[in-house]
Formats: sequence, structure tokens, C-alpha cells
Amino acid sequence: MTRPNSRLSHVATVPGSTISSLPDFTPTRSEFYREEFLRHQWCLAQQREYYSERAILSAECALARIIAELDDLCCRDGADELIAVLLKKFDVVTGLSAWDSPQARH
Repeated sequence: MTRPNSRLSHVATVPGSTISSLPDFTPTRSEFYREEFLRHQWCLAQQREYYSERAILSAECALARIIAELDDLCCRDGADELIAVLLKKFDVVTGLSAWDSPQARH
């Protein structure tokens, strides 16, 4: 008798098991991008004191609109390029990439 490579394969090969397939836990493209925009939203909130109220409200409105329309945006032709441009524009304001940078941690 061969030993399974993982617990999961062992469970899946139990005689009489009703497991037909595992659920897909891969996030959708819009969920992935939503998380990125939410990270920008969080980062903006952390820097609120450095911007005028008008600038904060403008950025928050834009983020809220993008997040609300993300499913539709992801269905467009060239969606990845469009969303990449939007993320870069928000990065200029929030500096999120610098927060994530390994050099910023040292």
C-alpha cells in the first residue's frame, strides 16, 4: 500500500467518501483588485492629516466609485491595463508601494 503525498489526498481516497472535488478558493480578478483599492483606501486614511479635507474627499469618492464599479470594469476589454493605470495614480497619492517596499522596512 502506498502512502499518500498529503493528508488531503488521503482523505479524498477514503473508500465511500462523498468528496467529488475541492472548492475553488482562488479569488476572482475583481476581488483581487478590490483588495488593492481597499489597501489604498486604508493608506489614504492613515495619511489624512497631511492632505486637505477636499483632497481626501475627492480621493475617497474616486476610490468608492472604482470599488463599486470594479466588477463592470473587469469585464471591459483592456481591463487589466486600465486598472493598472488607476492603481498607479492612487499610488502617487497614497505611496502604498513605498509602504510595501522591502527597502522601507529596513
